[in-house]
Amino acid sequence: MRKAGLTALVVSIVFSAYSFTFAAEPVKLKFANYFPPTHMNSVMMGKFSEELNKKLAGKVELTQYTGSTLLSAPKMAAGVTSGIADIGLSNLAYTRGRFPVMEIMDLPLGFPSGWIATHVANDFYNKFKPKDFDAYHVLMLSDSSINVIQTLNKPVKTLEDMKGLKIRGTGRLGDMVKALGATPIPIETPDLYDSLKRGVIEGAMLPLETLKGFKTGELLKYATASWKVGSAYCFYVVMNKQKWDSLPPDVQKVIDEFSREFTERWAVEWNKIDIVGRDFFIAKGGQIVPISDAESARWVKAAEPVIEDYKKDLVSKGHKAGDIDGWLSFVRERIEYWKGQEKIQKIPTSYQY
Repeated sequence: MRKAGLTALVVSIVFSAYSFTFAAEPVKLKFANYFPPTHMNSVMMGKFSEELNKKLAGKVELTQYTGSTLLSAPKMAAGVTSGIADIGLSNLAYTRGRFPVMEIMDLPLGFPSGWIATHVANDFYNKFKPKDFDAYHVLMLSDSSINVIQTLNKPVKTLEDMKGLKIRGTGRLGDMVKALGATPIPIETPDLYDSLKRGVIEGAMLPLETLKGFKTGELLKYATASWKVGSAYCFYVVMNKQKWDSLPPDVQKVIDEFSREFTERWAVEWNKIDIVGRDFFIAKGGQIVPISDAESARWVKAAEPVIEDYKKDLVSKGHKAGDIDGWLSFVRERIEYWKGQEKIQKIPTSYQY
């Protein structure tokens, strides 16, 4: 009898030890990112993962997969919902129509910097909570630096110079390339350098930061200061909803709080790397092509149909025209607010406005 009791005790101890070990195992999360490992976004998301792992003290372990090794940019949204990755970083333009309301942040609404656009994106999401993201838990939203025309051989000084050019543009930015008179070619940024080198495209509409981040400043010769059109790419970091719901509340709280804190750091970096990209480009012999205020006004006018098309598209999806006008007014009002804050906080920026 004593032997049977001892055996039961030993089994109980072993089982308890096994249960404790199993319970102590961290929840492992795969974080997919299509940017090359040296790009600011990969570096920043590496810091995000490392610091969050420390804050969670072994409860959760994030591992970042850069350079499209787990998911490419166009496959990111679907890959996160299906569980190929638990967390993913991409931008709205790669999956046009999947996040239709939030695509307002890709419109030419006069964003002067990535820092400003990032704050506006988060204000918009927090106020209107678009259903676009119901299949995910949103960790961060962040906007790129401002898109400008970059060309290989032909300096673009006027709208007329855009005619006939094959310019990289995706999503609603592709619409904008077309509205400005060029032919939009949807190419993933990891393929940008090779596409320029082989002559598949003659330029791109992208932030100055890409000139260094994707090394295209080694090939491109001109960048037109067309920033007053004011369009940016809206990026997201989202988590699989089922995976999020499976996490303990205390872990969720830490992740949400750190994500909000980190968004500000990410926004500042967008501005910084745009300046770095500009300086890299100039050091490589590139030329910034200025355009007058009058010419800028022509570009802004030419881009207006892109905004109208967005409104028509959203109305066709069941949204009310009045609501959409309200969204646009809200975005423009927040741009003005954050312009003032950027100056007060002395956040570095590529452009003077």
